[in-house]
Order: sequence, then structure tokens, then C-alpha cells
Amino acid sequence: MKERKKQPPKVFARRAFLFLVDAVIVAFSFYFALLLRADGAVEATWWPHNRALLYHNLPWIVAVYLVCFLAGGLYSILWKYAGERDLIRLAGMIGVPTVIVYLVNRTLIHGVLFNSANVMASVFIFLLVGGSRLAWRLFLNHPLGERLRGNTNKDPNRPVMIVGAGEAGNWAINVCKTNDLYGHPVVAVDDDPAKLNQTIHGVPVKGTLEEIPALCEKYNIQGIIIAIPTLKGSRLNHVIDLCVSTHCAVQILSDPQLVGANAPGQGAFRELNTADFLSREEVTLDTAKISGYLTGKTVLVTGGGGSIGSELCRQVMKFHPGKLLIFDIYENCAYELQMELQQKYGRDIPVTVLVGSIRDKKRLDEVFETYHPTVVFHAAAHKHVPLMEVSPAEAVKNNVLGTKNLLVSASEHGVERLVQLSTDKAVNPTSVMGCTKRICEMLIQTFAGNTDMKCVAVRFGNVLGSHGSVIPLFEAQIKKGGPVTLTDPNIERYFMTIPEAAQLVLQAGALAESGSIYVLDMGEPVKIMDLAKQLIRFYGYEPGVNMDIKIVGLRPGEKLYEELMMDEEQDKMRRTQHNKIFVASPRSIDLAQFYGQLQELEAAAEHNDEGVVKQLAKMIPTFTPTRENLKL
Repeated sequence: MKERKKQPPKVFARRAFLFLVDAVIVAFSFYFALLLRADGAVEATWWPHNRALLYHNLPWIVAVYLVCFLAGGLYSILWKYAGERDLIRLAGMIGVPTVIVYLVNRTLIHGVLFNSANVMASVFIFLLVGGSRLAWRLFLNHPLGERLRGNTNKDPNRPVMIVGAGEAGNWAINVCKTNDLYGHPVVAVDDDPAKLNQTIHGVPVKGTLEEIPALCEKYNIQGIIIAIPTLKGSRLNHVIDLCVSTHCAVQILSDPQLVGANAPGQGAFRELNTADFLSREEVTLDTAKISGYLTGKTVLVTGGGGSIGSELCRQVMKFHPGKLLIFDIYENCAYELQMELQQKYGRDIPVTVLVGSIRDKKRLDEVFETYHPTVVFHAAAHKHVPLMEVSPAEAVKNNVLGTKNLLVSASEHGVERLVQLSTDKAVNPTSVMGCTKRICEMLIQTFAGNTDMKCVAVRFGNVLGSHGSVIPLFEAQIKKGGPVTLTDPNIERYFMTIPEAAQLVLQAGALAESGSIYVLDMGEPVKIMDLAKQLIRFYGYEPGVNMDIKIVGLRPGEKLYEELMMDEEQDKMRRTQHNKIFVASPRSIDLAQFYGQLQELEAAAEHNDEGVVKQLAKMIPTFTPTRENLKL
């Protein structure tokens, strides 16, 4: 038997109040009906007798109605969404007690005016009970009701500001006027002096972007829509800060390509997300070169169900591969990605999910022998820095030995191009994870120089929204009421969005100077303290006032500042044909020494102890472990 859920106190109180209101309505309806039936002749000799009969029987009459209301589920109806069926249901709940009162009156009471008054009372009860609910519904949909409930987002009359008076601003105003879901535009702002004091579809342009806070206060703005697609980088960040400081609901164009559409309808605008705070210039891709090595080819993505791997798969699908192989040890994420791609491109798309680990050489051989991929994107890796400090042997087995398995199997089965995803943590590493990724870069260069396969590595920094990244952690902490934990007030990181990272990886794959390490232009590093404060203000709090920031100290393996290039790469680093991708030419590696050290590392990884770390330090002279206090 299912256990009934206990009603929250607020719901119970509301239903108890409605129960009492309905009792009063039933009592009043019968008295008023009797009065009308008597034509107001309260001084007639028969009036006191029938009134006394009513008073005597009213308790059980009211009880019968209330029991029918309870049995009919009157108090479980959400009247905010009620329709014709609910009114018919209410009529049935009133009809049953009306019949009961009629039968009791005929057989037991014989009141002179009861029968006709009973019918009239039922009409009054229907009008008053149903009317009270519908009146409440109208109140909830009124701006005052929305304001009292703290929900003004769907009020069609709420004042909205449009940021931008160009083509996109004009389109945004049209959208709002044809779909009241977004509110009522009352003012626009733009930095173009020629547009100041002009009107767009009756909406005046009253100031510049810097005047957003003042104009919001003047016009009692409750919502802001940013409609300038060209706003990027620090300028967009500044405008977002201005908008968020007003504590209004802020939205932005969901897709700039929709601008000019005849019927954008729902989905024209979206809420801000964390990627907007670190907005950068849009990536321009050489689609012809990417198509040249992806279109019609069989593409394998290891770690294809992960944050970056899944986005790589989405981007690859845009170039119509002959077959896409999603290879991952975790089947759930890979399956969800397959369902997503099928929903977008159709159920007959050439996408296959393969469950397996890069640590299993035999499984890799089976995949290559069966599907013969010509392009491989290697995104499978253990990447969480503090966790790998505790389990260095696992980091070596997966990141180093797994990558070696993949390279050997790929080279043995005719793969044309292999792109490995690396990290800025591989530069002068202070962590086990960073050290293993640096060895992976060395593996890429050795296979590039000794096989026919084009092997490259792509090095980039932190990716917004990826599993384990700092921003989802901050958001979760803010939603729980804080504090927001920060390792160090001066810590800095490079950031890019998942789509941007995936697009640049595809572009680097098109360049494919074998043995090269491609370094993505990550822009300027971001102070994590500044980012934390931005997010706190975005959620309506003030740092240090009603949301604390707690400094907890650097974790094992972390460093204050990340680097994208090693010292010896600085002079040799050059810009490629793509302005956001740099390349470091292959470095000479003593193969005999390197493979001898790899065998020693594999032997050390049989035990999860300090021997693994010592061997990593032997292979990477710039590795400076920060793990003295760790117990393995």
C-alpha cells in the first residue's frame, strides 16, 4: 500500500481556509434563497417557522455539502489552471447534496419553502464557490498578484528594457509585442548617438548602455533583454554587470541567427548562463578544411560521452561523417548522447556507441578491426587534479598507458589522423594529472615521427561547464546559501566554453602538422575571485554581505597560475593560419631512453605508492610534486 505524502503546512492551511469559506457560502446561500423565495416577507406569520426550520437543519445541510466537496476532490483542483471540465465537476459536487436535501425535506421535514429554496441555493453555491475560485485566479494573473507572489516573469504588462536599438533590438521589440510572455517594452538603450530620442515601434530610445541602472529605476523596469549580437568579451561582461546590478530579470538573444525571423515565438530569448560572463569573440572556422578530413569518414571519439568528448561528437556530426563511433567506459552518458543525436538528425544516423576502456588493448583492436576509423579524437582521460594525487597509479594506467594502447592500435590499423586533447596543466606540471598529460604529448610526438599516422596534441585550459569545473561548484554553493569556497584569493585560470574548445580542436585537426602541439588562444587569464563575485551578484546576493567567500587554501597538485607554453617553446611557438591557434614544432626525444622509462613507469604503476610519483619526476624534470602530506 502506498504511503500518503504529508501535505506541507502552507497547503493544509490554504485548504482549511477554503473549507471554512465554503461552509459560510453554503449557509449564506440557503438563507438568501429562503429570503428570496419569501419575497422578503420577513413579517409574515410563516417566516419565523421556516427560518427556524432552516436554522435547525442548516448544520447537517452544510455538512452534506462539505462531505461531497471533499469526496469530489474540490480542494485538490488547481484553480489557476482550471477549465470547463472542472466547472462541470463542481456542478456535480453541488448536484448530489441538492438531491439529498430535497429527499430529506420531502420525507422528514416538509418545509413549505424548502424545495424551491433548495434549488435556488444550489445555483448560488455554484456561482459563489466557482466565482470565488475564478476571482482568485484572475487576481493571481494580475500584476499585483504576480508581485505579491514574487513572480513577475510572466506578467505581460511588466515593464521591459531592450538593450540595443539596431536590427536585433527592433526584432526583439516586435517579438515582445507579438508574444506577451516576454513583457511590455517601455524603453530602449543604445550607444549610437543618432538613435537617441528616436522611437522603435513606439518604444523610445532614452539613453546609453551606461545609463541602464538609472533608466531601470526611472521606468520601474522589471526585465531586461540584451539584443546586441555583436557584444562580446569584456564589453558584454560589463553590460551584464550593469544589468545584473539592477536586480531585474535579464535575458539575452537565444540565437542571433533568429533575428529577422517572421515568427520566432517561444525561445527567442534565454536566461543568462555562466558562459556569458566569460564571453569571447566568436570562433571562425575553416569549414572547407574540416570537411575535407571529416565528411564521409569514420570518426572515433574516445571518452565520447564526457563533457568535451560529447561536444566533439556534436560538432563532428555537423560535417556529415560516414560513421561516428562514440567510445566510452561509462555507457549512460554515451547512450544519452546517442539519443540526443538521433532526435536531432533522425534515428537512422550512422552513430554507434561502443562500450570499452582505452586500458584494454584487445578491446581497442576489436574496434579498429571492425570499424576501421580513419580519424580519432582522444578525449578519454582521468582529469581531476586532487583525486589523481591520491591515485597516481590509476592516472598512469589510464592517461599514459591507455594513450599508448590507443596509439599502437591506431597505427597498426591504418588510422590517418589522431588528435589528442591535452591541458595547460601539462606545462611545468605540479600535479600527477598534469605530468601524465605531458607524457601523453611526448607519446604523440614519438608516434608522429615513427609512423605514417598524423599525430597532434591540442593544449587548452579550463572549460566552462565541464565535469569537475569550478563554476558548477560555485553555483551549487550559492544555491545552498553559501559560503562560496575559494582556494586562494589570487588564483587565476584560463577559460573557454565547451563549444569553442571543441571547434578549435576540429580546426587543429585540419592543420595536422604531425608531431606538433597546438596551443589554443585562451585570451587573458581570469581571477577566480572576480568570477566568484560575478556569479554571486548574478544570483541576487552581495559578496561579503549576504553571501560569504571562504578561502580554503590550494589543494594538492594545484598552482596559482597556469601556463600554456613551456619556456623552451616560447621562442619556437608560432601562429597558424587560424588566429586562435598557435603551434609548437616537434621536440627531439631520445626514443630508447623514453621507452625504457615508460616500462619502468608501467612497473611502478603496479603499486599505488610514491614510486609512481618518483618515476614521473624522473621522466619530466620540470615536474615539482606538491604531495608531501598525502597518504596513499
